[in-house]
Amino acid sequence: MKLRRQGCRRRIKSLGGQGLSGSSFNGPGRSGWQGSALLSAVLGVFAFSCGVILLYRLTVLPPPVWLFGCTLPTLSWFLPMRRRLPRLFRVFSFGLALGVAWAGLWAQERLEQRLPASLEGEKTGVSGYVCDLPVAGSFNSIRFSFCVTRWYGLSLTPESYNALPKRLRLAWYGQPAGALPDHRLRLEVVLKRPHGSLNPAGFRYEDWLFRKGYRATGSVRSAVPDPSVFCSMRCQYHRLHTGLAHWVDEQFADARHHPLIASLLIGNRGHLSSAHWDVFKATGTIHLVAISGLHLGLVALGAGFVARRLLLAISNYRMSERSVRLAVFLMVMLCCLLYALAAGFTVPTRRALVMVAIGGWLLLMARQVPAWHSIIVALGLVLLFDPFAPLDQGFWLSFGAVSILICVFAGRLGGTSWLAGLVLAQGAVFAGLWPLLELIGQGQPVAGLFANVLSIPWVSLVVMPALITGGLMVALFPGLSSLIVPIIDAVLGVMWSFLEWVAAMSWPDLEGTAPEIVGFGVLVMLIITVPVRMFRIAGAVVVLAWVAMASFPPETGNPWIAKPEVRVWDVGQGLSVMLRAGDKVLLYDTGPEVKGVFSAAESVLLPNLRALGIGRIDTLVVSHADSDHAGGIGLLLDEFNVGRILTGEPEAIGKKLSQYRQGREHRQVEIQSCSGEDKLANELSLSFWQAKGEFTGNDASCVLAARHEEAGIEWIFPGDISAAVESRYLQAIANKFAASPPRELVVIAPHHGSKTSSSDAWVNTLSPDRVIYTAGYRHRYGHPHQDITARYRRAGVEAFNTACSGALVMTVAEGVMGLQEARHQSPFWIGGPGLARDQCKIP
Repeated sequence: MKLRRQGCRRRIKSLGGQGLSGSSFNGPGRSGWQGSALLSAVLGVFAFSCGVILLYRLTVLPPPVWLFGCTLPTLSWFLPMRRRLPRLFRVFSFGLALGVAWAGLWAQERLEQRLPASLEGEKTGVSGYVCDLPVAGSFNSIRFSFCVTRWYGLSLTPESYNALPKRLRLAWYGQPAGALPDHRLRLEVVLKRPHGSLNPAGFRYEDWLFRKGYRATGSVRSAVPDPSVFCSMRCQYHRLHTGLAHWVDEQFADARHHPLIASLLIGNRGHLSSAHWDVFKATGTIHLVAISGLHLGLVALGAGFVARRLLLAISNYRMSERSVRLAVFLMVMLCCLLYALAAGFTVPTRRALVMVAIGGWLLLMARQVPAWHSIIVALGLVLLFDPFAPLDQGFWLSFGAVSILICVFAGRLGGTSWLAGLVLAQGAVFAGLWPLLELIGQGQPVAGLFANVLSIPWVSLVVMPALITGGLMVALFPGLSSLIVPIIDAVLGVMWSFLEWVAAMSWPDLEGTAPEIVGFGVLVMLIITVPVRMFRIAGAVVVLAWVAMASFPPETGNPWIAKPEVRVWDVGQGLSVMLRAGDKVLLYDTGPEVKGVFSAAESVLLPNLRALGIGRIDTLVVSHADSDHAGGIGLLLDEFNVGRILTGEPEAIGKKLSQYRQGREHRQVEIQSCSGEDKLANELSLSFWQAKGEFTGNDASCVLAARHEEAGIEWIFPGDISAAVESRYLQAIANKFAASPPRELVVIAPHHGSKTSSSDAWVNTLSPDRVIYTAGYRHRYGHPHQDITARYRRAGVEAFNTACSGALVMTVAEGVMGLQEARHQSPFWIGGPGLARDQCKIP
């Protein structure tokens, strides 16, 4: 009996040991553990990415002590309480905190690079090297990035010297040829701290400068070669890249499509003209000339195909399949790296290189990893190597497009033909990215749906192979240039002719509210991904019906607001103000414009008016025809329904519009002289005045006075009138002003605070409560003049300057006027302590 029991124990122990070590038990257990670890790792990477992105939603950057404190959740791994916290919660909290800390420390390091206020506007000597491709700018200038290695003539402490900017954005005027003396230079420069217009929506120059690492901007006074500058590895790379750009320009200078060749081959978009950009924008094909995932993906596919064929041909019996895959992967990465370096190693290129590396590694390891895991890992690596990436619109568009394609193709049971796949991909990306494009202030041209379906395969299968092969052949055999260049020109000519034809066609403008656009995108994605026939048919009917209605939108109106408001836009050295009451809108002036360079109407007014849901401008007041007050009028007429135009110079404004209308179809808008009185939604009383006589230019300005009768609050918009016309205006309103003085008065400083305006009589008679200067930051005109600011200051007037405050919003509620400055809602890299706006003072 005892022996029988011992034998049973031995058999049970033997079976148990086999069970614990055998595949039937250990395999699933280990697989479950690995799955849990993989899920935790992916969740941690996703949380890290969320933390990096979250930092850029803050208006105040946490101090370094707080950033280090963000890592405190790591203690949960070691404290006894960890057993009470779910594992995924610990992973997510740790990753989120680590992401915030990682991005915050990099942002802190970048913000510590500051140009002292005492150096702004002063001539300074610097040495260093050119760290990007110089491009031709406006006013016969050349613009380039400069990495500083040494500053001259500064009496600063070692801490202050080390905190000086290491990267500058410079312009050298009077250089039409666009050539610099050398790669390593000693420059005499005049600098200022990063600054740009600050409005709720639209392009922000300061965002772009911070994202690129430019901690000062300025102009070059003189430049000489400086061979004493130590050329590091980064310097050597930029020198070689500049040399490659010059080689491409020399070899393909005779090509008809030389700008497209330089852009697609090495990412040099400096030769593209405004006509090129107009076509790309109209057809939604800007991505074709931005070296990114499409181009690196094509290089990877081509390199992988060639490498695998060669390896299988020469070593079929000497290398294992795994060795072949490893060799192919290394060859693909080498080719992609070389192409990325040749293309300037820009942010989109680095992002695409990371994604190619992840995809190639997964293929190398032959593992079936969920597609979402791959894109999350790519997202985390991109933000690890480039924590400033969330400030780049391309970051959101590229990951958004890849996510949409995963939704469409990752879960499909059956395959699709290449044509069906291309159409599905373009339709999904068009609908899925539309809400994101609207959110960042870009439109979604309908032409892009048609243009991309044909241009993407042409670029992928014909243009890029011809360019890369042709470029290599020209480099190896220069004598073949005369044969290869016409071939490249021909294939590019086909693409460009097609894009020009598409851009010239009349396409409907799809318009809709934000919920409608989001609903449209979601419905299209559901139609593509849900394999239910009746649902797809019903959804397609709804989509087609919505497209038909959106193509012929009704007369556009404006949303109703309960409180009247006045918005002074930050347009730099110029003026533009919007008055709103109820659903009525009045726009006073349209800001500055420099043809082919800058337009406040395009970069400030359009995105901000669209963000407010405005579709109609009931009254457009153009004070006079100077370019800093009347820029971009034609563009506004293209984009908005304008009821009437009031101006102090009807003939000059009519001439501007007629020049703009040449070859265009326009809705005719009546242009009236400045006079009379009106109401804005029965809440604001409007009074228009202009000096009588043969005045032109500044003194012909249409002066507008708007009053909220119930609250007794009044605004005066005097345009650019001089002191002589100011006295006439004061005489004209003397009786009315004395009989019913406003309880509170806000005045826009005439002529941006010029010393020829805002006379003693003007300031003392009106005695405003607030004055607003609309001037550019450290502009060459020097507005506002210190004599004028002192005059208002002596009168006890509270002063604001759009160069310091950004856009100003004044609202009337319960008889009280509230005023908000955009700088108080700006992100930490714009309105943070010690930066230009924080230290901006009215002289």
